[in-house]
Amino acid sequence: MGLVLGTRRCVALAVMSAGLVSGARGSWAQGSVTLMEPQAPLLPAKFGEWTRVDAAAVAEGAGSALLGVNPRALGECGQIRSKTADYTRGGRTVHVQAVQFGDRTGAYSAFTLVERLGMRVGSELGIFDADAVGGDAVLFMVGKSVVLANFGTVVTAQDLGTLRPLAEAMPKAFGNTGAVPILPTLPPAKGLVGGSLRYALGPVSYAAQGGVLPADSLNWKMEPEAVTARYNDERGNETLTMLMYPTPTLAKEAAKTVQGEVPALASGGARLRQDGTLVLLATGTFSGDAAQQMIAGIHLSQMTFDQDAHPPFKVVAAQTFTLLENIAILSGVLGAGAVLLGFFLGFGRAWFRVLRGKPAAVEVEFLSLHLAPQNKPAVFRGPDSAEGA
Repeated sequence: MGLVLGTRRCVALAVMSAGLVSGARGSWAQGSVTLMEPQAPLLPAKFGEWTRVDAAAVAEGAGSALLGVNPRALGECGQIRSKTADYTRGGRTVHVQAVQFGDRTGAYSAFTLVERLGMRVGSELGIFDADAVGGDAVLFMVGKSVVLANFGTVVTAQDLGTLRPLAEAMPKAFGNTGAVPILPTLPPAKGLVGGSLRYALGPVSYAAQGGVLPADSLNWKMEPEAVTARYNDERGNETLTMLMYPTPTLAKEAAKTVQGEVPALASGGARLRQDGTLVLLATGTFSGDAAQQMIAGIHLSQMTFDQDAHPPFKVVAAQTFTLLENIAILSGVLGAGAVLLGFFLGFGRAWFRVLRGKPAAVEVEFLSLHLAPQNKPAVFRGPDSAEGA
């Protein structure tokens, strides 16, 4: 009987395995299916005391009109999605535009693309990765998103503080997507015109930012980075162009190209320097010595990082909490699965015994070595005992 039951089980398992294999082959033939976790909303329904005017969520699109920026330039920065919404608070309205990019580098490039001359850069609130305030507008970057908020009236420090909950609600950048771009940290701070620093990752954004050099001559297929910054102080007006290439050889070739593209280099009205992977160009009204001194003081070995170069403590704490939460959930699921499997196997075995006409439960059998005495105990005679007694 046991042999028959064992054979039936083997046949059943073989049939089930064949069905699974054929089903898998059918699904592979039809194409693979990828499960995607839905993204969190780019703009919340409410932040702080600001409430969105429209009760229903506004559809998120791939395009955006951030201050009329070239859509191709935003696409070159790695734009993923965008959203626009109006919020009200105490009779006031703020118009908010948000664009999310693939990483923090692309977001910063777009930030400098939207930024305007004369904007007050860097608030003292410390709630944004980068920010610029000018007139009725606040432009800021959080993680890999760029947000433009128009208040309609001159922005005050109180208005700026009300954006803190919005910054905290924006999607965060983790891992490689949160890496801080190095090149924008190198330009000297002395004489730098506020809102003039531009960071480009391709020819379209570089041309849109008003770069000094012809955009098509910089060998963008090798993925260089470019920074353009303007200076205005007692030394005069100067434009600093910084290019960073993956290798010193590519940088040397780029320096030769720049040498032929800037006629002022021959007349002494501009200065050019190549240092490792960097190509530095200074053009303008600075004296030759002042321009040379400015570009000579820029080195990759002297770059500095602010606190944004490392994830904030609250981000690390959130990551740790999420990891522990996932471990607890997985442990609970595995424990519940083990209990259910035990019930299933126990009740299944009892049901199977009942079908065979046996009681659902059986008495527990104990193994015994049967060590009870089998023979009579030995009797020893004394010295005075008669033989046979």
